[in-house]
Amino acid sequence: MKKLSKAIVMASAMTAGLAAVNTAQAADVEVSASAGVSNMYLWRGLDLGQGSAMVDGSLDVAMGGAYAGMWVGSGDFGSGQEYDLYLGYAGEAGDFSYDVSVVTYVYPGSSFGLVDEDDDGTPDGLTEESEGTTFDYSEYTVGVGYMGASLSYTGSMGAEGSDDYSYIALGYGYDAYSVTVGIADDEDSADDYTHVDFSYAVNDSLSFTFSKIVDMDEDDSMDDDLKVALYYSLPVEL
Repeated sequence: MKKLSKAIVMASAMTAGLAAVNTAQAADVEVSASAGVSNMYLWRGLDLGQGSAMVDGSLDVAMGGAYAGMWVGSGDFGSGQEYDLYLGYAGEAGDFSYDVSVVTYVYPGSSFGLVDEDDDGTPDGLTEESEGTTFDYSEYTVGVGYMGASLSYTGSMGAEGSDDYSYIALGYGYDAYSVTVGIADDEDSADDYTHVDFSYAVNDSLSFTFSKIVDMDEDDSMDDDLKVALYYSLPVEL
């Protein structure tokens, strides 16, 4: 019942988004797709693949400032195949930009799912006896930008016991270079940390990212070694 309710909520949000798109003035529908490969699954300073390479792809539909899409990845070490569904609206006003979006993380495999082993209301990990995580966890992000600088706030929604998680990203980009400082805060666990990413785009297809966790809880066992991610992507002709 919980999964059905969450699916209904997401469907309602997508319907509202499509309604907004239909009322946009003189905007053309744009469909785009891409595929890529990386030596690791780097996400917010963490290597979710624990050393494994990742293959991913995306399909996006945009009309005016509204957009929706799906991202598919080979998945992290524990959860397996991953599908992300997202919906948002972005725009610009002079040198200022803004972006508001909602994303849900889907792990459809029937052999994995989130579990609360100590019954404290907070998911502790994965189990082979769970039913997957379809529509179990979602996030909203509000971002603003000015010229090369950006600031975004991400909050959790939809997962019981996870409402206290937040992620703040400060970024600046110039030419082919960009730097990001990410701050993850979870009041229900010891998973608070700060990471710094430095990226360089060789061209439109090839980029490098150097990532390092620079601060974390004293009792945390996260991998704070320097991570170097190489990502190669190509647009897909539709």
